[in-house]
Amino acid sequence: MKVVDQCLEGFSIKYPLERVCPLEEALFVDIETTGFTARSSALYLIGCAYHGENGWHVRQWMAEKPTEQKDLLVSFYEFSQDHRFFIQFNGNTFDLPYLTQKCAQLELPYRFDSHAGIDLYRKIFPYKDFLQLPKLKQKSMETFLGINREDRYDGGELIAFYQDYVIHPKEETLSILLLHNEEDIKGMLEILPMLAYDDAFQAPLASKRVQANHYVDENGQCQTELLIYAELPVSVPKPVLTSADRCYAKLEGSELTLRVPLFEEELKYFYPNYKEYYYLPSEDLALHKSVSSYVMKEHREPATARNCYTRKQSSFLQEWSPIFTPCFQRNYESSELFFELTDEMKKNREAFASYASHVLQHIAAPNRN
Repeated sequence: MKVVDQCLEGFSIKYPLERVCPLEEALFVDIETTGFTARSSALYLIGCAYHGENGWHVRQWMAEKPTEQKDLLVSFYEFSQDHRFFIQFNGNTFDLPYLTQKCAQLELPYRFDSHAGIDLYRKIFPYKDFLQLPKLKQKSMETFLGINREDRYDGGELIAFYQDYVIHPKEETLSILLLHNEEDIKGMLEILPMLAYDDAFQAPLASKRVQANHYVDENGQCQTELLIYAELPVSVPKPVLTSADRCYAKLEGSELTLRVPLFEEELKYFYPNYKEYYYLPSEDLALHKSVSSYVMKEHREPATARNCYTRKQSSFLQEWSPIFTPCFQRNYESSELFFELTDEMKKNREAFASYASHVLQHIAAPNRN
């Protein structure tokens, strides 16, 4: 078994890792195998990155022959006990289960349940469409961020290199195998800023400024929209501009800008307990029975769910789940929900911050048609 250590002098990450886990307890892990299942393939390389004295370090364990897999696992397991968090790319699905299964196959009493698995792939996957990433591979994220690799192979191509190395060990082949794993590990460190997009959705936003904007649309109609400026918890590494349902979002640096339609019209609020109301056809509204008993019987009728409403002319914002109440609709069949933009809300920064998060979540909703 070969163990390779190196210090990444001058290397720094561009994301506050403390938002995920304590820096000294993080271990970035990547494995190389000759197949997808532990029972029918060999584990030939484990690489990791960790923060220690003088900065970031990379350590690699190489099984120069399949018979050294057990030694490789023992050494790695002992080393990993100083770290509580495994950070990987798709590791919760592949790497960790593979390591556990390989330990069982080799009759090693090791499990990795005590390590919290942080999967970069899983954290970014919900925003795949939002970021316009057709393929969510690590190399795709590296390309998105403008990160260049010296390594030119993928894991599948390296299986033949390893099999050749076992029979004909050459330094050139070894360098190719180690370089691929090293750049996978360093790549994970370099794509950490992608987590800033997850932070934008998961962490509270801070509303900075809100203003109305009037414009003429492509049909020559005057429209009004609300511009919401909010501060992101962490700067995003690359600007993103996207939209859905006439709502537009721009993330750039540490600032979020939202453009949201402002609807100035008459909408209806439907009372939920319609059996307690009368509907007044002449006034086209419903009144509670406790206050409508004075109305002559010929001018009132028992309300139904469809006509048990009151009408209001005001300024409204759309919402896609009832985060602000009361909720208004255009008609009973409509699935669109709105809430009134009151004078009180106009002065409430926390409310606008909540609404900004709500709109952003809607724009980036997975599986949007």
